Amino acid sequence: MILRKDQIEASLLEENKLIKDGRLKEDNPLDVSENFWKLCEACRRGDLKVCQEMITEGANINARDKFDYTPLILASLCGHYEVVQLLLESGALCERDTFQGERCLYNALNDRIRNLLLSYEYSKSTDPLQPFASHITSLLTRDHPQTSDIVVTGAGETFHLHKFILSARSPYFSNKLSIAPDTTSWKLPPAIPPQAFGIAIKYIYLGEIPNDVGGGPGTGFSEDDILEGIDKLSRHLEIRSLWDGIIEGGDRRLARQRRTEEVEKGRNQMEAWFTDNVLRHKVIVNTGKADDVKWDRNNGIFADVLLRADESEEAINLDGNPEEDEKPRIRDTEGPLHGIPVGPVSQNSRSPSRSRKPRKSTLFPVHKAMLLRSEFFLTMFSSGFREAQDTQHLQIIPIDCSPQVLEIVLKFLYTEKTDCPLELAIDVLFAADLLLIEKLKQKAAVVISTLGNGSMSQIPARLDVSEDAQSEQPELDVYDVVRAGWLTRVPRLEEFGARFFAYRLESYIDQEDFADLVKESAARIKGRQETDTIELLDDIRYYLSERFRLRFEDSGLEDMMEEDAEQAAALAAAAEEAAQDKMPVDEGIDMGQLSIGEATVASMEPSENQMMNGTIRTLDGEIAGDELEGDAINYQILLGKIDALLERLKLDA
Repeated sequence: MILRKDQIEASLLEENKLIKDGRLKEDNPLDVSENFWKLCEACRRGDLKVCQEMITEGANINARDKFDYTPLILASLCGHYEVVQLLLESGALCERDTFQGERCLYNALNDRIRNLLLSYEYSKSTDPLQPFASHITSLLTRDHPQTSDIVVTGAGETFHLHKFILSARSPYFSNKLSIAPDTTSWKLPPAIPPQAFGIAIKYIYLGEIPNDVGGGPGTGFSEDDILEGIDKLSRHLEIRSLWDGIIEGGDRRLARQRRTEEVEKGRNQMEAWFTDNVLRHKVIVNTGKADDVKWDRNNGIFADVLLRADESEEAINLDGNPEEDEKPRIRDTEGPLHGIPVGPVSQNSRSPSRSRKPRKSTLFPVHKAMLLRSEFFLTMFSSGFREAQDTQHLQIIPIDCSPQVLEIVLKFLYTEKTDCPLELAIDVLFAADLLLIEKLKQKAAVVISTLGNGSMSQIPARLDVSEDAQSEQPELDVYDVVRAGWLTRVPRLEEFGARFFAYRLESYIDQEDFADLVKESAARIKGRQETDTIELLDDIRYYLSERFRLRFEDSGLEDMMEEDAEQAAALAAAAEEAAQDKMPVDEGIDMGQLSIGEATVASMEPSENQMMNGTIRTLDGEIAGDELEGDAINYQILLGKIDALLERLKLDA
């Protein structure tokens, strides 16, 4: 239901008052930075690649420009469905009962975009950290597999907790456990009500603070006693924001904002702890010696498992300076580092090779409690597998990916952040598929289908980029992307590959690699009949139609054709004649030079090879009456080439 004008104005005045009083944080602050301007311009143009780059660089996707437009409003207004989808997936706000949210819905160019906006509920679009927070909170009640390593008791209540979470979230626990990391139990002072400690622990574990703190007859403590206990704990554990949250009013929007800020704060604390402990203490060792590393179970960072990633054979550098072989040792667990190995100790020994460095492996000390976010590890640690058993030293679990990829995966599990460079995106996709981390798979797919839009290795370098810049750009192979989409069951990549091919089809249609891909697509249908379609070609035909239809719509050709039926019939006849009379293809537009967004328009611009003495030539070298007629003929030529390819491959689709 659309809000009336007076309701919107009243809501806006109330919001401005709360913001002015400092009680409410502005959802859409004014941003005049260069990165935000680039993001807005990309949303106007529909440039997915630039949008993803600006989001990755930290541009505030919920800010507004000097004209009071947010990126989501601009993308919706200009009709760029894929950009709207990317912004929503990245956390853009579209809350219906706010002024900007209502503007966004009202200004959506079409029903497809409007329905997409409506499908993103508040919890889905504005709280991207909800799965992360929910997992941390669930650890309080999860009893299988057992991951807690410290027990707190008081007045008959028992809390099974995790040292690394307590250390990350509370300065008090951080100091206490750094001094005595072997502590496995702690008893509450009698003056502290267990209900108060329970609320404090729920806050530390990113749970929502209850409005009713409890107390009363039968509990042994009054409500005032519990509130006093919460006050003491908030000061003692140095989590003062807990008390601030208790005493603030029950305003829905304020509570929601406070909740968002607390989860973001908790995520940042976990990220800092992950960087300072897990990454800082990773061990790099020769692969042949990796299984000999011994890491005591009672260690200062409370790790309970080691994940191992081996360097790939291709990544091994060849040079004339071989490294010495390394032999790890057992660290003295009574030493100042509390059982944390400082790394393998190099000893003088003969290098295994005088021409290449030995292969390396990286061991990451991690916590089962965070690995459980992966269905792969949840199943492993919940079963009778060897990896689920407690041993004197930490179990070493090999993961089939590179150390760089495993670090990205771990950062996601610990922080919900995905800093995935394009050159590693496909490897991250496969690792996430192996570990059954669906959300990370989708994030990797977004990186590939946005940043990879103009970076495919099968196409010529872009003309608007210098040679030096081209050499520095990471490359992806479009064929690898399509196959990765098939293997990992990510429809987004299949659709991206089909659209990529369609907008550059003249550059690919005659390649043997393309023919092989079509055969693979046909073979993916089990028990395929002669009359079955080929999914890849179906999608390419659809996007090829979209490519030319957009040009016709932008040029008003459809209206012209309705007004002049005879001209339309002549155009169609010319197109059919050109499709039947196939001649050698002249060098036309190099669609591989452009990203999909640019190709939509530039694919129709006649190049020097197509224009000779003011004439426009089609892909088969024939002269077209004008640019639009050439487009219509080229469309039929490309469809004819698809049919010819099917005939050559003896496939019926």
